[in-house]
Amino acid sequence: MRPIPVLFATILCFASFSAAAKELSHPNVVLIMTDDQGYGDFGVLGNEIINTPHLDQLARESASMTDFYVSPVCSPTRANLMTGRYNYRTRVVDTYKGRSMMDPEEYTLAEALSDSGYATGIFGKWHLGDNYPLRATDQGFHESYLHLGGGLAQPSEPIENERRYTNPILFHNNKKIETRGYCTDLYFEAASEFIDKAIDDEQPFFAYIATNAPHGPFHDVPEALYQKYKSMDLSSIMLGDYEYEDNVARVFAMIENVDENIGRLVDQLERRGVTRDTIVIYLNDNGPNSVRYVGPFRGRKGEIYEGGIRSPLWMKWPARLKAGAESDRVSAHYDIMPTILEAANAKLPAGVHLDGRSLLPLLEGKSPNWPERDIFIQAHRGDEPTLEHNMMMRSQRWKLLRASGFHNEKPDVEVPFELYDILADPSESNNLFQQRKDVANAMLERYHNWFEDVSNTRPDNYAPPRMRIGDRNNKQLILTWQNRRVTPTSFEWLLQADRKGSYDLEIQWVSPVSTSNLEITIAEKPHSVSFNPETESYLIKGVGLEKGAFSLQMSLPQGYKKQDLPYYLILRKS
Repeated sequence: MRPIPVLFATILCFASFSAAAKELSHPNVVLIMTDDQGYGDFGVLGNEIINTPHLDQLARESASMTDFYVSPVCSPTRANLMTGRYNYRTRVVDTYKGRSMMDPEEYTLAEALSDSGYATGIFGKWHLGDNYPLRATDQGFHESYLHLGGGLAQPSEPIENERRYTNPILFHNNKKIETRGYCTDLYFEAASEFIDKAIDDEQPFFAYIATNAPHGPFHDVPEALYQKYKSMDLSSIMLGDYEYEDNVARVFAMIENVDENIGRLVDQLERRGVTRDTIVIYLNDNGPNSVRYVGPFRGRKGEIYEGGIRSPLWMKWPARLKAGAESDRVSAHYDIMPTILEAANAKLPAGVHLDGRSLLPLLEGKSPNWPERDIFIQAHRGDEPTLEHNMMMRSQRWKLLRASGFHNEKPDVEVPFELYDILADPSESNNLFQQRKDVANAMLERYHNWFEDVSNTRPDNYAPPRMRIGDRNNKQLILTWQNRRVTPTSFEWLLQADRKGSYDLEIQWVSPVSTSNLEITIAEKPHSVSFNPETESYLIKGVGLEKGAFSLQMSLPQGYKKQDLPYYLILRKS
């Protein structure tokens, strides 16, 4: 081979170094999060029944955080993940009834990466607001391919979807579309097209793939995989909850389908030659949706025992992270955003403060001056959080909790606190609260300080953000049970008109069962709506609205039947 001239060799070397440096300074990011998949739903984490070869391989090729926490339910986890901040700072306190809408002033991971030149796309589940200015496309995502609300077969889906996971009606960049295929396959296929386009355009990409699988209902799952697990004995991972064995077979079918899609995604990255400089991150949003195997822990979705809030955190980045590296430092969902931002060399605007911190030094196996820290998790029903209700805090050694129940809006006063030496007792079987009151009292004081801090992030801290209508970018609002507030006598939607004008309200039913009247008040103007079992829709035309905040209220007649209530209300600019 002819020798390369020194000058040319220097230029070639510098060009190669510059290209490599450029790739490394803005690595691609794929963030994958499943819905209601538990800590024990992986072969690599000890489940001897489920078949997850691609996830197991991803785990082996990743650096990981072994003591990683999420919230016990989905919207709080997603708010933490997208903002790097405790969800109580973002106005997200629950999963429905207007309590899962994130304040549009929050600066998101997608916005930060978009501002740094990334193509940003979300595929699957957002669950932080379905209307302007709360949608994923309003919060930094260039491309969105989603269902509404908390999932398919939930009250936010279009009536005509009829609870389908197969061939579902989805929303592409906020426009309703018909599809062909199983929902999880569709999300990954859309992400694959997005990734290919970004690579072709030589643009770094951020693909957030958030499946609604394996969230229930379980009536529509991949049939061949369901038959496979239905024929197996699942009793060893059921933990005594045997009446749900068929549901677990369906859940495992959905998880294996996710695994197959991850295999195809990994193959695509390899085929396109971007594996080395692509970060792939995997986690769950909360614990499992039934009582089943969760490794050495106990608990399930909604609970603040370890099984309800522990998640794997796997991060594969061949250019920078060593496969198999581990850190046992406590960490949580709000650490993901600062970790990705450090990896992507993305900066925060002045005045944006995160609760999380970058895990990159730990994942790289370095020994930074990592301080002792507390992780706080709290979640329960209600318009706003209650002090000391369904909460936990974790230091490196100790865990303090009060398991007062996610579904209770207020705690039972008789529910005690519990304290565990979590390093020695990961199964939370030896409550040391009475023996170590010194530790418990010190932790409780820090928890009270945290609660006071997050509850005073902004004025009227837990007031929900308003859905807005009126300008050319938001001519329609879809009002559902997902985003309605509840008062003792009415349902209420908190809205804002950005422009004075005339508006129409279309009211849609699935199938009312009686003949009755419904009283609807729009900006303090009453309207009486009559319906009968044949009614499918009703139109109130020409409602005049002034610019500014207003509410839409639907009074609940005494003894009303749930089936008589409207399913959808669609407010449109006339």
